[in-house]
Amino acid sequence: ANGRVVVPHGTLHIERSKFLWDGTHYEKLQIANYSLSPVQCSMSIRFAADFADTFEVRGIRRERRGARFPGEIKPDEITLSYCGLDGVLRRTWIRCSPQPLSISHSEIVLAVSLQPKGQQTYILTACCGCPEHEPHLSVYDVAADEAARHFEEPKEEEARIYTGNEQFNDWLNRSTADLHIMVTETPYGKYPYGGIPWFSTPFGRDGIITALETLWLNPPLSRGVLSFLSATQATQTIPEIDAEPGKIVHEMRQGEMAALGEVPFGRYYGSVDSTPLFVMLAGAYYRRTADLTFLEKIWPNVEAALRWMEVYGDIDGDGFVEYSRRSPNGLVHQGWKDSNDSIFHADGQLAEGPIAVCEVQAYVYAAKRAAAVVAAALGKPDLAQALKEQARDLQLRFEEAFWCEDLSTYALALDGDKKPCRVRASNAGYCLFTGIARRERARLVAHTLLGDDFFSGWGIRTVSSRENRYNPMSYHNGSIWPHDNALIARGFSRYGFRHEALKILTGLLDASVFLDLHRLPELFCGFPRRPGQGPTLYPVACSPQSWAAGAVLLILEACLGIRIQASPPRVLFRRTKLPAALPEVEIRNLKVGNATVDIGVERTEEGVYLRILRKAGDVDIVSIK
Repeated sequence: ANGRVVVPHGTLHIERSKFLWDGTHYEKLQIANYSLSPVQCSMSIRFAADFADTFEVRGIRRERRGARFPGEIKPDEITLSYCGLDGVLRRTWIRCSPQPLSISHSEIVLAVSLQPKGQQTYILTACCGCPEHEPHLSVYDVAADEAARHFEEPKEEEARIYTGNEQFNDWLNRSTADLHIMVTETPYGKYPYGGIPWFSTPFGRDGIITALETLWLNPPLSRGVLSFLSATQATQTIPEIDAEPGKIVHEMRQGEMAALGEVPFGRYYGSVDSTPLFVMLAGAYYRRTADLTFLEKIWPNVEAALRWMEVYGDIDGDGFVEYSRRSPNGLVHQGWKDSNDSIFHADGQLAEGPIAVCEVQAYVYAAKRAAAVVAAALGKPDLAQALKEQARDLQLRFEEAFWCEDLSTYALALDGDKKPCRVRASNAGYCLFTGIARRERARLVAHTLLGDDFFSGWGIRTVSSRENRYNPMSYHNGSIWPHDNALIARGFSRYGFRHEALKILTGLLDASVFLDLHRLPELFCGFPRRPGQGPTLYPVACSPQSWAAGAVLLILEACLGIRIQASPPRVLFRRTKLPAALPEVEIRNLKVGNATVDIGVERTEEGVYLRILRKAGDVDIVSIK
């Protein structure tokens, strides 16, 4: 000031610690003086709240918005308010402790007065709410302890994995922590929300796939997903939200634009695969837990989902499940690749509906087989036999309609004229995941997916680089998605292609080394791997994202060749393989029925060996070389 040094450079140190808990942002500012003289100064923190809806942030422009009100200022707090066009008053509270020097409509000014080696602490809290969801404010240290206990308690009940590779452990631990972050308590149980920042809300498809990825280690999460989706299953036809009886929800939102119908996503049913995936998860959960009481409770929902596949899903009566949006503002494409340009023909022309994508037929096949097992357990043998026969018939018709001999893979989809979309896409790998593919064709698909045009060095691209619409920077036409690779790796394993599954594990493990916090995002770009450089990030990918976080668990399950069933209690390891980078794996606290077991898997030059480290209760451990 005026040519005089007031605070020498490198004198003040500011440490910021922050976390989110129970709808509130907590932040601790610790300011330390490392000089030999007292320091007095002020520090300002600027803020603003525009109350923009998520879809506005993502680029949708609105003709009208609600009203913002002047801030209500107190000595230690300011309240910012907005009344939306839906009539809901939304507010943001910002509080500072101890009381700051001043608060204005856009700035908090802190008084800093420090003796030599002195330290001063301010706590800032910011929370959002409306009359139906008032925030709960707590003391910083109390909230931090509550949050820590909340995330630690479930870990005591879950199975845990330890390996001999610290880089793999970093990836695994980050993924496990992210899953705990994303799992949210609902009135129906725990549910993994989609991803941060765009999809922090329930998604049917995402929740089911995350549950399938984690089922072998954490069955209670699958139960929560099945409960939630049963409770929100459609019961009537509502074209504006693509709802039909028995259909499983795609997405749920609580924002202003959803409440007003400016977007259809308040409770939206525009996904063609969530419904068969729901039935698949129900069958997988039953096999893993033998929880027939719960399956009996949700069986009406399973039957409703099966009816949807037969009555509403098969739009043109050809025996395949198709989609064609009915909501004018809904999604054009309703498989997992739901970009407007994601389903196309070899010449690049976009496919017209109704569209039957290949993986949905594979899901329907697996859903009927899974439902047959549950039906038999519930004392419905005739239905079980009928479902098995329907699955066999679908498998035969699928092979005839979708197989492309010259491409060595399955067609991406059939368009509305039943013309195959002869495009090499990762979707074909899901036909291995579900088991609908004939064995000799499964081998050809695996070989195709690991060719240089698909496998970048980091993972398998969504679309071959030889295709007309290939773009490594696109969302669905050439990028790399961890969950996509995980499902494909599980498909490889199903047919005994363990070395192929190892290749996927190694690629994504290498990618995790380059990524911030070792966190695999929702997707990254599909550029070829270059020596000494990491993968190219997709700029607006969710990170963390639930099914990306769960990918490591499913890929590890695939490589281990592990299958777990509760009745009779058994853990089966079939042709287990581990990559050179992963010499040993320990699975601890694995619950099977009423038993608990710890198992070690060790890779040696002679092969892979199992060690039973601890066993409590009745469970068989079987290894097939």
